[in-house]
Amino acid sequence: MSKRLQCGRFGLDLSQRAQVMGILNTTPDSFSDGGRHASLEAAIDHAERMLADGVDLIDIGGESTRPGAPPVPLDEELRRVLPVVYALRDHGVPLSVDTTKPEVMREAIIAGADLINDIHAFRTPGAIEAVREADCALCVMHMQKTPADMQQAPHYEDVLAEVIAFLQERVAALEAAGVARARLCVDPGFGFGKTLEHNLVLLRGIGRIEAETGLPVLAGLSRKSMIGAITGKPVEQRLAGSLGGALAAVAHGSKIVRVHDVAETVDALRVWQAAWRTQHEKGQDGT
Repeated sequence: MSKRLQCGRFGLDLSQRAQVMGILNTTPDSFSDGGRHASLEAAIDHAERMLADGVDLIDIGGESTRPGAPPVPLDEELRRVLPVVYALRDHGVPLSVDTTKPEVMREAIIAGADLINDIHAFRTPGAIEAVREADCALCVMHMQKTPADMQQAPHYEDVLAEVIAFLQERVAALEAAGVARARLCVDPGFGFGKTLEHNLVLLRGIGRIEAETGLPVLAGLSRKSMIGAITGKPVEQRLAGSLGGALAAVAHGSKIVRVHDVAETVDALRVWQAAWRTQHEKGQDGT
């Protein structure tokens, strides 16, 4: 696997530590922080806090993908996303735009987006054409069904094998269209058409996903229902569980973690990774 991700204006070094991607929702109805950053001023303020907290990438979303979420019209998504990209493009970190619409992809790239994060894995007609000639990174995610019905009895014979096969097929389609592998990362799609057990199998299988796709794995577990199912906590009380999920993902091989709580995640990863390096430098017996 390449140790760098070509990310538009940036080259992300994935060899030394996991990268923290901060979530910036500009939607009124996201499951965790809907409405808090819907205005341009609030979005910029939140981004600046994440920058001060040590964020490595910022992921801007203008359409909620929570279970049962309705689609957002194109013009409305553009209105929510583009001003934020323009406002933040010179702040020194890669900007990701979370969208499924080819038109939003094109406009976001023109505005300065360095990564396109697509829960539909660039299957929408025109999506590959929208990103093929750019130099932005692409995150290819697995989802069973759609946000409207993905949590209605999700089923797999072998969830890990099926998710890997899907990701491999989508990566092959992008490469066949001329997209360089150095631009690609993959996301198993925690919570997108999966039960708690499916999510745990995928979490434990991150190393296999990386090995079989040959690409860095992005993991997004922050505040999701799987954290609530394990801890019994409502969404506003899932910080500790989300930190545990991020650490577990990195321990299993994830190179990027997508989170709401940047400062806490950065600190937790710094401590964990310092201890991990020390242990492995000394050897497993501590000598």
